[in-house]
Amino acid sequence: MITEDLLRISSNQGVSSGDSSHFSRLINDSTDHCSSNVSDDAISKCTVTPGGRRYYVPIAIDETFIPFVNKLFDSMEKGMNFYQEYGMLSGFNTRRSTEKTDDDDNIVSKYVVCSRAGFNEKKSIVPSKNSSQVRRRRTVSNRCGCHAKIILRIVSGKTYRISTFIEEHNHELIAKDGRQFMRVNRQMSTISRKFVFDAANVNIGVSKSHSFMKEQVGGYANVGATVRDFRNFSRDLKAYVGERDAQMIINKFKAKHDSCESFYYAYDVDSEDHLTKLFCADTVARRNYELYGDVVSFDATFNTNMYNMVFCPFTGVDKHDKCVTFGFALLSKEDIPHFQWAFDHFRKAMGRNPVVIVTDQCPAMKQAIPISFAATDDFPATRHRLCMWHIMEKFPMKLGNYLCKETDFMEKMKKYIWSSTLEPAEFEKGWNSVVKEFKLEGNRWLWEMFAIRTSWIPTFFRDKPMFGLMRTTSRSESENSFFSQFHRQSDSLCEFYLRFGSAMDKQRYEYGRLNQEDLSAIPSTVSKLFIEADAAQLYTRAIFYKIQQEILASCYDMRIQDIGPLVDGVKCYIMKDVLIKDKLFEVKVSRNYAQCSCKKFVLCGILCRHAFCALNHFEVVKIPRLLVLNR
Repeated sequence: MITEDLLRISSNQGVSSGDSSHFSRLINDSTDHCSSNVSDDAISKCTVTPGGRRYYVPIAIDETFIPFVNKLFDSMEKGMNFYQEYGMLSGFNTRRSTEKTDDDDNIVSKYVVCSRAGFNEKKSIVPSKNSSQVRRRRTVSNRCGCHAKIILRIVSGKTYRISTFIEEHNHELIAKDGRQFMRVNRQMSTISRKFVFDAANVNIGVSKSHSFMKEQVGGYANVGATVRDFRNFSRDLKAYVGERDAQMIINKFKAKHDSCESFYYAYDVDSEDHLTKLFCADTVARRNYELYGDVVSFDATFNTNMYNMVFCPFTGVDKHDKCVTFGFALLSKEDIPHFQWAFDHFRKAMGRNPVVIVTDQCPAMKQAIPISFAATDDFPATRHRLCMWHIMEKFPMKLGNYLCKETDFMEKMKKYIWSSTLEPAEFEKGWNSVVKEFKLEGNRWLWEMFAIRTSWIPTFFRDKPMFGLMRTTSRSESENSFFSQFHRQSDSLCEFYLRFGSAMDKQRYEYGRLNQEDLSAIPSTVSKLFIEADAAQLYTRAIFYKIQQEILASCYDMRIQDIGPLVDGVKCYIMKDVLIKDKLFEVKVSRNYAQCSCKKFVLCGILCRHAFCALNHFEVVKIPRLLVLNR
């Protein structure tokens, strides 16, 4: 009857009725599973008791790995490891069980059992009114009361012997293709743990690191652990750090300072001893500040950790026109005391004020910067420059989309806002004319932006050295994008610093690579001017390409209007730039110097097209070395 029912069901599921032998084989297999005939690839021999119980005994194992009664071991640990290895070869896991001790707490006997020995206790669940709505974790149990085991008893000293060995299991053993998932084969090695740890430093999660390791070792079976094992290791690592997170990073900084006094760090805690402020600058960062610390961008909009402390990097521009990090602060609040604390320690670590610092329109920063970077006997006060991009982004919101996008208002306004060749009086006249043309004299926000024009309009920075290197906080935005590749908001402080170190390694590696490329190759020139060939030898590649544009523009876009007489080796040129209407530029040149009224060299540290035109006419074939900055 049962066979007929199975055939009828199978025919409804797409199996032809003519395949009845398939089900006959299934039934025969179920009854003959424990036959006495054992195939060559079998892993165990099954026997059935008169009561119908089945027992499985491992076969095809080298005799040297099979336990036997009275086998001796030099220590109890060796005996347990021996049985574990036997289980690994046979297809079952082991676990340590009962032990007995004497009056001196010496272990006299130890039970090592099959992992499926015993039974799990069933926890009774008291029903409640909302019991149907409560989500309970689904669990499974592999315990089936298996009696396979060995008992180790002490002989003398540290010597133990096997006093009992039960070989039979009441469950099937694990096949060879499933043994990679046995617990004994899923022990994470030191290499695996180091790999997970290193992968986390560059923001690679455990799932991807497991897949990547599989590719390295040639298959999942060779990894030696599952994805869950990788996750558990990462979880245990975080649990180990736990509440000691802040103290561990402070201890790390202290150890770095003890080994290298030029490593600078500072921290502060609140009344409850919670970390609220942290600043750090290592040796390389402080050396970079000596070279490139004239202009600094500071931004406090990036969260990188589980405590919502704001990551505030101090960013500059290096000789390859790339971002360089001078240090960082982690702050729990964005207020005046926190920013002032960070600026104070930045100045203390670097030994001097930056020439200019670029920030957004944060009012707390606006008040903290003059206090922290005030003038001293040795250094002038730092000039605070507001980010132009943040201000320009507010125009549509403050003045309306129609005015800014459907008219030529923004085009006319940008002509005066972004220009660095205008004099202050020319800017003010142009601004007022545009405001009057579009009848915006009563707009309060425009009036406020005009009142603080000396803090963000390039015209008012023309006389300040290197103020043209950064006009916006785009460098900080670029740094935030760079750091986002390494950090996550769920990071602990220890994870944050490890990943910050990886980010710095990459940044400094790129710096070294660009240095080597500049030393090993010379960029091609596009003109036959000797001064361009000299620039190719003199500047880094990124800066040379900017210089090259100025040299080419000096050949095609300049028109000399007047040449003055030679006085004390200095000649004055009046020239017109065809790209800038209604503007004449005055250039004074000699054999070893050039000075232009556009003041590009003061702003950015490189010569302008007007100066190159005058130098070329004056038959100067090499760039005056006084006009090449150390940076």
